[in-house]
Amino acid sequence: MNYRIPESPPRAGFLMLPPPPSSEVFLLARLLGFYTIDLMHRSPIIRLLWCAFGAAAGIGLALLLSSPPASPLFFASLGGSAVFLFGLTRAPAAQPRALLGGHLGGALIGIACYQFFGDALWVYILAQVLVLWYMLFTGTVHPPAGANPIIMIHGNCNILALWEPVLVGVLSLALVAAIWSRLYPGLSHYPVAWLDRSPPSLFWGGWDK
Repeated sequence: MNYRIPESPPRAGFLMLPPPPSSEVFLLARLLGFYTIDLMHRSPIIRLLWCAFGAAAGIGLALLLSSPPASPLFFASLGGSAVFLFGLTRAPAAQPRALLGGHLGGALIGIACYQFFGDALWVYILAQVLVLWYMLFTGTVHPPAGANPIIMIHGNCNILALWEPVLVGVLSLALVAAIWSRLYPGLSHYPVAWLDRSPPSLFWGGWDK
């Protein structure tokens, strides 16, 4: 007579592991960068998609909230801002001080130069130099906002452009970034620091001391 030891039921407290996936599922999971659902948020592909969808939502909201006369050209600098807010969330240049100060200051300088001097070639150069000085001295360097003076002069803008499209666009992007960053596990919440200088010091760039 053959005797077979009966299988005992699992005792309480023991972890029941799921059956291993098929080779096809395992290969697909490895290619996508994750193995279990719990680790999906660590997948580089999923993270990149999350950043992309967030940036698209931010730019889309800015365009939707603007009146029809506002050309998408005015939002060209916001494309660069989206890279900072959704791809470099912890960078000093992405924080509110640099985001708001850079965009508003850069736009205001461009508008003032156009209103006083017109749109000659030397006015573009003057406005760009003034914006560089302004951002460095105030610690509000936000590289995408460096395009604002050129955009404002090219668009023959007046002071009303500070509200729309500049402020409307910037606030829309920041609002989406603040919400979007809180919906993904492990992602730094935007803003990381409200008043961080960008750059940390005046001669942070090309000087050793």
